[in-house]
Amino acid sequence: MTAEKTLLRFITCGSVDDGKSSLLGRLLVETGSAYEDELANCGGDLSRLVDGLEAEREQGITIDVAYRFFATETRKFIVADAPGHEQYTRNLVTGASTADLALVLVDARKGVLTQTRRHTYLCKLLGVSRIVLLVNKMDLVGFDEAVFERIVEDYGAVAEDFVAIPVSAFSGDNVGVRSNAMAWYRGSTVIEHLEAVEPVEDQSAAAPFRMPVQFVTRHGQDFRGFAGMIAAGTVRPGDAVRVMPAATPAIVARIVLGEADLPEAVAGQSVTLVFDREVDCSRGDTIAAADAPPEVADQFEATLIWMDEEPLMTGRQYRLKLGTQSALATVQPPKHEVNVNSLEDVPAKTLQLNGIGVADLWTDVPLVFAPYSEGRQLGGFILIDRVTNETVGAGLINYALRRSNNIHAQVLDVTREARAALKRQTPRLLWFTGLSGAGKSTIANLVEKKLHAMGRHSFLLDGDNVRLGLNRDLGFSDADRAENIRRVGETAKLMLDAGLIVLAAFISPFRAERRTVREMVPEGEFVEIFIDAPLAEAEARDPKGLYAKARGGLIPNFTGIGSPYEPPEAPEIRIDTVRTSPEEAADQIVRFLLEQA
Repeated sequence: MTAEKTLLRFITCGSVDDGKSSLLGRLLVETGSAYEDELANCGGDLSRLVDGLEAEREQGITIDVAYRFFATETRKFIVADAPGHEQYTRNLVTGASTADLALVLVDARKGVLTQTRRHTYLCKLLGVSRIVLLVNKMDLVGFDEAVFERIVEDYGAVAEDFVAIPVSAFSGDNVGVRSNAMAWYRGSTVIEHLEAVEPVEDQSAAAPFRMPVQFVTRHGQDFRGFAGMIAAGTVRPGDAVRVMPAATPAIVARIVLGEADLPEAVAGQSVTLVFDREVDCSRGDTIAAADAPPEVADQFEATLIWMDEEPLMTGRQYRLKLGTQSALATVQPPKHEVNVNSLEDVPAKTLQLNGIGVADLWTDVPLVFAPYSEGRQLGGFILIDRVTNETVGAGLINYALRRSNNIHAQVLDVTREARAALKRQTPRLLWFTGLSGAGKSTIANLVEKKLHAMGRHSFLLDGDNVRLGLNRDLGFSDADRAENIRRVGETAKLMLDAGLIVLAAFISPFRAERRTVREMVPEGEFVEIFIDAPLAEAEARDPKGLYAKARGGLIPNFTGIGSPYEPPEAPEIRIDTVRTSPEEAADQIVRFLLEQA
């Protein structure tokens, strides 16, 4: 009887033109077999093979890294080919998030480069404990042992524990067969090493049971199951579980795979669980062992890997995906960034493309999690821009912040509805947005005067006035603008709870921040009012002389000149200030409020 071949997942990485494609081609030639049966063994579910940090998206499975499948007589291999270009660091993150081993290639003529250091650091950060340094293109340096030894010594500053092999992927030296030209090297060939190395021991089977729910299945009146891939542990019929984060207790009645019932299921299997009774459970929940439930929190310290050309916008809300869970996350300014050349922690206010740093973040709902060091499935997340829907970053949870579990919402006897009823009005947040000089403050002030004359209770938050106190510490960078609007939104939310009609006059140039404020308050209470004035018109008015200063280079990042303004796409009210006087605009807004009351 032929023993079943073991499976090893590894990743090839390194700088541009270090020879990764040539190495993969040589591996396929030397083994003489590219296999596809592993895919069939997974029932056609490729995500089970290459489920990286960015595999789970609302649109389905997105795979942004090239995978190759090949085999020797004793082992099967899945290899992720990560491009060396800096803009494709996300591919490296995806591939390394499931790898047991990394082959890091270095061109013998160039030595250790910045991208070599970055890829090595990321591999270690993502839990790849086995590193193999392949000094490639040795034929182009005359197979010189001294060159090899010098590169190995340089690489020792990047990784402490690694295996080094001198190779020529083009000619095959030390890939599949030993090189006569490098008789001074007495170690294993690449294929011999890949065959001999033991895969990292999978600790997930021995861990407490965890299964994120991917979807709910129904068949007729009697069958309601919860499908997902088991992230850790073992489950059997009769086991007591809890549905997290609510901690709802249940008993597993059945474990279903296809048409069959299983006596047990273990980590790595995709199954459907059926409970002994009706339980509130849906996508995004996690089914866990009742006696060892996972942690739940909404504030974390995390290591972030930034993947977007636009820098991290601290204070902005991003969509966070952690397994099957989804939340809105606000990232705080980084505590530090990692210099990939020196591996030192350096101060940082944000993260640029390929930046790696540590920052606190909070989410709008509690998340079931585990530190990444304890489990990739519940510890690794991605961040998605809410406007472009592009993945902009990946994160690894380090731990939950203590205050996450020590601060709880206080239930108040006097409700927001009671306060509004006392004032005999419906709370509204009138959000005036537009270019500087468009007329936001002028029109908002007229609206409040009319509301006051009608006996309404209101308060006007004006951009300049708020920056004289609450937001005095903020500048005008994109990140500071985002934080400015976040704070104003939180302040307005408290005022709405007090039953007030709140008027907020802010340039608020970015759609993402306006959308964030809209989602802070109950549906229907946010009224976006676009005070629309063309840039030329606003600049011609220039009541504060700001445009002239911006044109003269005295005010950097001024909206409309050095920083963009993103006009609303579907505001509740649009005021054309070229055709409409401030008094007419105020009357139009008040009529809208009365009609909506």
